[in-house]
Amino acid sequence: MAHSDTPTPLESRASGPLAGRVRVPGDKSISHRALILGALSVGETRISGLLEGEDVLNTAKSMQALGARVERTGPFAWTVSGVGVGGFAQPATALDFGNSGTGCRLVMGAVAGCPITAVFDGDASLRTRPMRRILDPLELMGARTSDIREGGRLPLTLSGARYPVPIVYKTPVASAQIKSAVLLAGLSAPGMTTVIEQEASRDHTELMLKHFGAEISSEKAGSHGRRITLSGEPELHGAEVVVPADPSSAAFPIVAALIVGGSDVVFSDVMTNPLRTGLFTTLREMGASIEESEVRGDAGEPMAQLRVRASKLRGVEVPPERAPSMIDEYLVLAVAASFAEGTTIMRGLQELRVKESDRLEATADMLRVNGVKVEISGDDLIVEGRGHVEGGGLVATHMDHRIAMSALVMGLASDKPVKVDDTAFIATSFPDFIPMMRSLGADFS
Repeated sequence: MAHSDTPTPLESRASGPLAGRVRVPGDKSISHRALILGALSVGETRISGLLEGEDVLNTAKSMQALGARVERTGPFAWTVSGVGVGGFAQPATALDFGNSGTGCRLVMGAVAGCPITAVFDGDASLRTRPMRRILDPLELMGARTSDIREGGRLPLTLSGARYPVPIVYKTPVASAQIKSAVLLAGLSAPGMTTVIEQEASRDHTELMLKHFGAEISSEKAGSHGRRITLSGEPELHGAEVVVPADPSSAAFPIVAALIVGGSDVVFSDVMTNPLRTGLFTTLREMGASIEESEVRGDAGEPMAQLRVRASKLRGVEVPPERAPSMIDEYLVLAVAASFAEGTTIMRGLQELRVKESDRLEATADMLRVNGVKVEISGDDLIVEGRGHVEGGGLVATHMDHRIAMSALVMGLASDKPVKVDDTAFIATSFPDFIPMMRSLGADFS
């Protein structure tokens, strides 16, 4: 896969103890949803703590193109004046989501419930990612697709339903993006739209829909699943949203603090929604010192202060049912597993194969080139930890921000420096990652 036009290589080397207090950027999932639901509401939505990375800014631009007024009023502070459910206007140009699968797929759901036509596009990486599993339920609801590439890939044209039909839909995999797209389209459909999940995915859309005034219920279905039912055609009202710090972004400096000897770092306002904290659960099972305090909540989302101290880690087995709560964190968990004593087995990682890159293969390659013994068995990742990592490798990021950040974290405790071929894509989710890590004591050059 091609790199960015101007690659930004970087080297990470063993650092002294990391120390300080930081707040990582606002949660990306909440930021996307706050913009979209603000645009579908009547009145003004005020958002504080919004993640101002490229992915979220592209969602903000798409809401403007669809008729909402979106304004930045200060650092991480934004207002959205919405058009109401079903009120999107025909965009004059294609909606370009850059690298963001989340923004693209959620907006597809929102557009599918409006009688307009929009072209969806993205960068070279997003154009390789499958959209068919999002489009299938939207077509059942009355939307139509055209000018679509093989495999349901971008660019494509989506025509929303003039008369959306409510459906009962069983998701083929645990995916908050599929569920959210169906629920967002269901806002415009009369009657009840229901999504049934065999494995519960993150519930940010349900919590935020309720915060904006929708009538929505969620109940247990089977041993690990959920049945979510939305009453269609509500009048959503603008709301205040405080975006908590992103646990997926916090994962990288948290693992760095655990593996760099003597480190002691405090993280403010980190989201602790149990459907997003599988990594924290796993790290604690490995022996990590992660202390929670100052627990509070906003818009249904819990958050807390986390104090993380360097810890001696041990290998564990991570069950497949935990994957939905930490799917974006397996890359940096693999780094932690490399520094642990013993074998770590991460099961059921098939979803990693359809992310920004084939993250399962890319993670294994990142570890191998730095001397870690690793194996892929089906959809399982097996890492043989030896308590230290040799390092010295050049990591190919494949235009993937999380591979770049994971490799930089690895280098902070490796015997030899770790080189990363391109860090430009870190800006899609964590624009201040490198300066923040340097402020804690990381040695990047």
